[in-house]
Amino acid sequence: MSEMNTAGTQGPEAAATPHAEAMDTPCLETAGYPIAIDGPSGSGKSTVSRQVARELGLSYLDTGAMYRAAAWAAQHAGVELTDQAAVTAVVRAMKLDMPLDPDNKKISCEGEDITAAIRAPELSRVVSQVAVNLEVRAELIARQRAIIAAHPRIVVEGRDITSVVAPEAPTKILLTASEETRLARRAREVRGSAAPDALAATRAEVTERDAQDSTVASFLEDREGVVTIDSSQMSIADVVAAVRTLAQGSGKEQE
Repeated sequence: MSEMNTAGTQGPEAAATPHAEAMDTPCLETAGYPIAIDGPSGSGKSTVSRQVARELGLSYLDTGAMYRAAAWAAQHAGVELTDQAAVTAVVRAMKLDMPLDPDNKKISCEGEDITAAIRAPELSRVVSQVAVNLEVRAELIARQRAIIAAHPRIVVEGRDITSVVAPEAPTKILLTASEETRLARRAREVRGSAAPDALAATRAEVTERDAQDSTVASFLEDREGVVTIDSSQMSIADVVAAVRTLAQGSGKEQE
């Protein structure tokens, strides 16, 4: 069963509205889930996480999109991103609709479709200013935990899922790749090209984002129970298969 289509969040106490639909893929009830996947930009975590959710009939949560939505909401409200108190106030009041269906990428904030806006290069350059705001992180982490609690059969991806958001998840994965592989993937995703100029622009953004995020989320550190997968020389299908194997193995251990 796919547990829901969207999660509407406004504050940590917000509940999501379930939407059940039949799925052909058999899957464990809760053993092995949630699946927590962390990784830096360009590691392939979004593509892999969505595909794992599709194949196992699970919900999917992109926590990075929540930080992007928070940055958009602050800008939309005319707030300076350096004004942490003002940004926090906006985010706490933010009405955000996150799709939990891996095939639905539409994200709405305050009733407005922001799917394309939050992926624009100009927003990518400033989202880290919001991501390092500790009060904003606390707000969004509370929302993320509420979603996971309501829908435990879910794949959750981000940068602090295995360490902060869901450290108790039975399946915890750090997805990595070489720097050049990550830059090429990210450049193609954001700029549609891995040409030298696109790589140079992407390198500056990725380096800054990784450096700033590492000050509040040590996602690249080895942690007990977290399995590292280096996807540099792996196909998407191979990585997905590895994640599925780990989840199913974790499920058997819990039985």
